[in-house]
Amino acid sequence: MVANIRFMLFFMYKNNDSIKIEKKICYFCANKIDKIDYKDVYLLRRFMNSQGKIYPPKRYGNCSRHQRTLANAIKKARIMALVPFVIK
Repeated sequence: MVANIRFMLFFMYKNNDSIKIEKKICYFCANKIDKIDYKDVYLLRRFMNSQGKIYPPKRYGNCSRHQRTLANAIKKARIMALVPFVIK
């Protein structure tokens, strides 16, 4: 059930008005994935755009720890030629 939750709701109060803020939850934390495998190309492609660039953490709500390991896994997969450096 935790994996289906994509957003956390936060309420901020400004001048006696409530503002609803949705904060994205890290995909890897929600699914309890500890290690990101560089050979799992379908998972890595999910966090890359059509040009082959790595999405920033704000796009999918990755935490800083998983964003670092994701970037290292993508870079390792590029060197092993599982994922292209640049898509033209």
